[in-house]
Amino acid sequence: MNVLKKIFFVILGIIAFLLILAIFVPKSYTVSVKEVINKPKSEVFEYVRMLENQKQYSVFVLADPDLNPQITGIDGTVGAIQKWNSKLGEVGEGEQEITAITPDRIDVDLRFKRPFEGNAKAASIFKSISENQTEIISEFYSNDRYPLNLMSYFIGRKMMKDSETQNLQNIKKILEK
Repeated sequence: MNVLKKIFFVILGIIAFLLILAIFVPKSYTVSVKEVINKPKSEVFEYVRMLENQKQYSVFVLADPDLNPQITGIDGTVGAIQKWNSKLGEVGEGEQEITAITPDRIDVDLRFKRPFEGNAKAASIFKSISENQTEIISEFYSNDRYPLNLMSYFIGRKMMKDSETQNLQNIKKILEK
């Protein structure tokens, strides 16, 4: 019985420590990664702005071969929405909506339903380095409630950085063929 009490108090102590730690962890974070693609800015921009093209490069879409994202509205324009619903937990269910487009930037709102409900934002920023070179910056912005901010800050940031890096490498490979 004494051993069970000790185990109980150790577990309780760990939970209390994590909850206290979450108070001091930022609730919002930004992940920013970049890649240089040897193609003109207009070509890179036109490819990325089309939600349909994510079937070729997005690690989340590629993770589920049975996934068939549905697009409503006019693809590549403000208001276009791509919805997905996967049986795989790591892909989950949600939607993304193009909320703003300028010649140098595409902004997207993300609304997740499963495995966790939440909202986030993302942006693709395009900079012409030369006539045939474009720097693309992929940014992900998250703002999570306490105490989920602890998990999101330590696990979510790394997951998003890894997936956004892979997405940009996939785009580079596709466009530079």
